[in-house]
Amino acid sequence: MVQFVLGFVFAMVVFLPVVYVGQRRRRRRARRRSETQGRQIEELSKLTGGLAHEIKNPLSTIKINLQLIGEDAVSDRAENQRWFRKIEVVRKETDRLEHILDDFLRFIGKPELKLGAVDVNEVVGEMIDFYSPQAHAHNVALRQGLAENRLLCRVDSGMIKQVVLNLFINAQQAMPDGGELIVRTDAQDTDAVIEISDTGPGIEPQKLDKIFDAYYTTRPGGSGLGLPTARKIIEAHAGSIDANSQPGKGTSFTIRLPLEA
Repeated sequence: MVQFVLGFVFAMVVFLPVVYVGQRRRRRRARRRSETQGRQIEELSKLTGGLAHEIKNPLSTIKINLQLIGEDAVSDRAENQRWFRKIEVVRKETDRLEHILDDFLRFIGKPELKLGAVDVNEVVGEMIDFYSPQAHAHNVALRQGLAENRLLCRVDSGMIKQVVLNLFINAQQAMPDGGELIVRTDAQDTDAVIEISDTGPGIEPQKLDKIFDAYYTTRPGGSGLGLPTARKIIEAHAGSIDANSQPGKGTSFTIRLPLEA
């Protein structure tokens, strides 16, 4: 028995350091792989961002020249009707390409937040006032239920407005025949909560899981970067954004932002 115990102790003394050293080496290798992947992703973002900027420069030149050609064509539009139509097609496509590039640059860029103590109620209220004419023009009734108390958060108000506006536009586009856009704010635990809902057709469960994926879109002409960019902005504020939907009943997005202590 004594020999067994001594043998066991000896084995532990010999092998435990080996196991410990092996674990440390594996952790170091994993950390190096993670750091390498992080650098590669950062370099790729810089390269793609630079490429997008390089594409935008000649694109601007193309747009200017299209405008000049279009002005010449308009001077004798009846004679140049066929050319005018072709110019309009190219112009619209260059506008679309420029929009895609702008969305891409916003998505890959790190949000540079200008933080300040902001009442979320005021931010949302301003966006409701701003978007009301657009909603009315598309037969969308905009209803609101804002919290009675101030919801002070340390946020970049411009960035939060960008997210809210994007959700308003998505809701309106989901209701081409009109409907209701409902906006609510509240305080829950340590968070300010913004809820934006529509009465559109809703999103099927298998598609709902993908809506925050880059370049996933169900809308013709959509870039598929609006919601991923919105999530990136909200998470940069240490917040969260989630979606719930019922086919045939509509979709609701819930934003949570930390309240000021």
